[in-house]
Amino acid sequence: MTKSTLNQNYKDIITSRHSVRVYDPTVKISREEMTEMLEEATLAPSSVNLQPWRFLVIDSPEGKLTLEELAPGNKRQVTTSSAVIAVFGDMKAFDYADEIMSMDVEKGYMTPEVKEQIMANYTDLFGRVPAQAFREMILIDAGLVSMQLMLSARAHGYDTNPIGGYDKSRIAEAFGMDKERYVPVMLISVGKSAQEPRRTSRLPIDRIAEWK
Repeated sequence: MTKSTLNQNYKDIITSRHSVRVYDPTVKISREEMTEMLEEATLAPSSVNLQPWRFLVIDSPEGKLTLEELAPGNKRQVTTSSAVIAVFGDMKAFDYADEIMSMDVEKGYMTPEVKEQIMANYTDLFGRVPAQAFREMILIDAGLVSMQLMLSARAHGYDTNPIGGYDKSRIAEAFGMDKERYVPVMLISVGKSAQEPRRTSRLPIDRIAEWK
């Protein structure tokens, strides 16, 4: 990461994050800063550290025009935000396992012997996991990184909105991606709010948690 975040007060970050639907269209996030936010987001945990998330940052007029047609009910977020990040889960994420663990070996996080043993175990495991079970796993992991991305954006002074209302059956192909490989998770609009977001309430903990 090349820069520190603008706000490192965790309490302030989580309490000031709200879903924003109208942004200041004049605010543009640089590729450098967007990369930094994505780097921070990918510190999120994932099953056996496969990091199955993939991001499509849509910030060009052409890309937004394509997305408008796929998300007509969320046109304001698409057109006014600095960017919309389409989050996908990669059904071939295990193809990167050896590369990831080789990086761990290079950094001294594990020995080559441990890496080979883990790779053998995981190769056997994921060779037997049904596709639907793997899909469910990567959707959970992609959800974790998505929340972390929204918090990272807030720390940088930006606002976000997670969007589920779009044509998930067509988005991969619309942007030249393999729809069998890349599973759509959500869209996240990012930018500077142009109006005060609507406040929302939360259920009290004694209604949603139990201690045994």
